[in-house]
Order: sequence, then C-alpha cells, then structure tokens
Amino acid sequence: MLDLLKSVVAEAPGYAEIRYHKRLLTTVDARNGTLKRVERRILAGAGVRCLVDGSWGFVSTTDVSEGGLQRAVMEASDAARAGARLRREKARLAPARLARGEFVYQDSDGEPDIAAKIEVVLDAEKRMRAASRLVVGSIVIYTGYADEKFIVTSDGTEAHIVDRKPSFHLFATVLRGEVRETAGKGWGVTGNWCNLMKKRDLNRMVDEAVDLAVRKLDAGYAKGGRYTVILDPQLVGVLSHEAIGHTVEADFVQSGSVVKDKIGEKVASELVTLVDDGTMQGAAGMVLVDDEGVLGERTIVIDKGILRSYLHSRESAAALDAAARGNARAFTYRDEPIIRMTNTFILPGEDSLEDMIAGIDDGFFLKEMGQGGQADATAEFMFGIAEAYRIRQGKIGELVKGITISGQAFDVLKSVDAASSDFELDLGSGHCGKWQPAKVDAGGPYLRCRVTIGGRHE
Repeated sequence: MLDLLKSVVAEAPGYAEIRYHKRLLTTVDARNGTLKRVERRILAGAGVRCLVDGSWGFVSTTDVSEGGLQRAVMEASDAARAGARLRREKARLAPARLARGEFVYQDSDGEPDIAAKIEVVLDAEKRMRAASRLVVGSIVIYTGYADEKFIVTSDGTEAHIVDRKPSFHLFATVLRGEVRETAGKGWGVTGNWCNLMKKRDLNRMVDEAVDLAVRKLDAGYAKGGRYTVILDPQLVGVLSHEAIGHTVEADFVQSGSVVKDKIGEKVASELVTLVDDGTMQGAAGMVLVDDEGVLGERTIVIDKGILRSYLHSRESAAALDAAARGNARAFTYRDEPIIRMTNTFILPGEDSLEDMIAGIDDGFFLKEMGQGGQADATAEFMFGIAEAYRIRQGKIGELVKGITISGQAFDVLKSVDAASSDFELDLGSGHCGKWQPAKVDAGGPYLRCRVTIGGRHE
C-alpha cells in the first residue's frame, strides 16, 4: 500500500497527502437480561488532501486503486484551486518531524474471539442484576476499534500505523419506592483486550457501580455555595480537557478564545503544569503519528502556572510561528484532520492525599464526572459529579448527591494550593466531540482548589 500511495503522491501538483484508513469496529451491548446488539463493522477508504495556491481541497474515496486515488488527487487539487480564488489568507505548512516507518501501538496477541467477548459481557451484565434486588436497569457495553493506516505526504511522510482502542461502559439503575438512582463506570486504553482487563477489574467495577447507585438512594443533598474541594484524577482530567484544553486548540485561539495573545502570562497556580502528550503508552488518546503524518510529542501547555503553548496543526503552527507536535486528527478516512487533543493532564505534585483532606475544615471530596456538563471558549464550565462526600474538620463524611461544580477554569487553577503525588489517566472510555469524534484520555493528580457547588439552597 505504501508504494501505491507514494507513486500517486509523486505525480500530484503542490502538496499532497493521502491517508488510507481501515477500521474494524466491534460492539457488544447487553442490557436488562438480553443481548441487545453484537456488531462488527468495517470502514475502509482513503482521505486525500491537496494544498494548491494556499488553499485546501479534500476528497474521500473507497476506490483505493491507482486510478481511483489519482482521480481523488485531481479532484482535491481542482477544489483547492477553486477555493484559492476566494481565500484571502494563504495557508502554509510549518516544518515538522515527519513519520517514516512502522508504528504498531499494540498487536492482537491474547485477543479473544467475538464469542468469548460476548460471554464476558453477558456474565458481567448478569452479575450486575444479581448484585442487588433493587437493580432495575443493567447495561454493559464493550466497544473496540482496530485501526490500520498508511499515510504518505509529498514532503516526506511514509508511515504504517496499527492501533487498537477498546473500552467498557457500565450503568446500574436501582429503584426503591419512587426513588431511582443510576451509577456508571467506564474505562478505555490503547492496546488489546488483555490491556483493557488489566486496567480495571470488570467484576469489581460492576459491584462498585451497583453499590454506588444503592448508596445514593439514601444520600442527602448539599447546600450550594463556594467551597474548598478535592478533585479526583478523573475530574482533573475533565477540567484539563473540556475547560482548558479546548481553549488552547489553535483554531479556537485564532477565533478569539480566552487565551488568545496570552502566551507568557500567568494563568494558573505555580503547582499546575498541564501537558498534552500523544506518546503516553497505553493511554486511550495515544497518537504516535497524527493524521498529517507528524510524529507525536509532548506539548507543555502550562508550565508552573505560565501559559507556554497552544495545540497546533501544521497550518496553524505556520500562522502562529509555532511547532506542530502531532495534534491534527481525523476520526475516519472521510474526515479532514483538525486540531485535537490526545492525552491531556496535569503533572503530579508532592502532597499526600491524606494531608490534603486534613487541611479542609468545610468542603467536599469529589469523584468522577456524572451526567451533564459543558464548557466554552471563555473557560466557563459546569459539570455534574457522580460521587461526592462532605469533608468536615479534615474528615471525609457522608455521601451527598445532585452536585454540580462550576466556575471559570483558569480561576479554579489559580486557586490550587495542593497537588497529590498520586496520578492517573482516567478519561479514556468515551470520545471528545468537536465536529467529529476522537478518542482521548485525560487525568492528573488529586487537586485541592475552590469551586462553586450547585446543590439545594436553604
């Protein structure tokens, strides 16, 4: 395949990029005592981009013969020329570390067949129903992507990439009288089935989901207000990705996000160093080579409280005189690469979690994202919390429910006064949505900070 793509690219006018992408999607969905869905779907084709006279043209095709790819290049070039007449600012490409060779994230060794996966999912769903007589809803979903890509560009990329990204989602719903509660768990990795099962014990996650849902039946509500809280690594990841990460994606920066023209300014506590790193082994957002053919690297976004960098494609890097480090991504061959995060996280500190809790007289210990949430280009955010506990006089107390947290993300990071030495990436089960999905991961240490709690006001 590489030789075919190279021969077609060599004949293209201007800059050309061909990305062949084959994806096998596997889904096993069991719920409420039935096997709801088993799906194995293959999606394969090529995305072709050409840059002519400072304008882009993009064409996708399922015809990956030599003639089909040549036609796609011709059509993309024609589209670029047509767009060039209307484009005021000409697109340029920044130099970058281009990928050459084989990039195998994880092979299929130890990967069970579909029948074995179905059995595991059905057993987990049965366990969920048996865990409590109060369970009225049980969902266990396995999803796996097995991807193969060949990327060739006219300026030197020649890469073969193999990648697997599996995940689990669990949801337990309980009912007592007229009170209904739901709790969920989810995790994902880059790797095979064995890597996924090693990250979390499936049976334990089932039991924890049911236990939390049952305990929430008796939980009370918190009084709203502004509090000192401890965010667990998943919530630190949510904050890092949703409320900070999107504001530093260079296309949003160019459109006027809150951090435009703030490189070199203090935007967080000196305890906060935030990075985006596609090279993190096993993390769900692992991207050793992006979809422009650029090698993944670590980008230090915030360095000890100082904003140092945005996230770039080659085009935005050229426009802003910066470096492209592997953040241009496309979900399928039908999608154009756009600027995306990979694994976004805050580096660990030196504090112990026990000391962090002991230092709070009146606050909350918050774990995992619940239902609902939003963030915008101003870094204003609001997230639901799955599991929350009162802290009084340095001791963790009762479970409370119905909590949301909100604020301006950079103000929250400025309020950080402790960061644990514990660290985890724990946001790999789902997708980031920005015009097209992307597998990502995020996390960090436990952080002590100030947020606004939404609860019941007296």
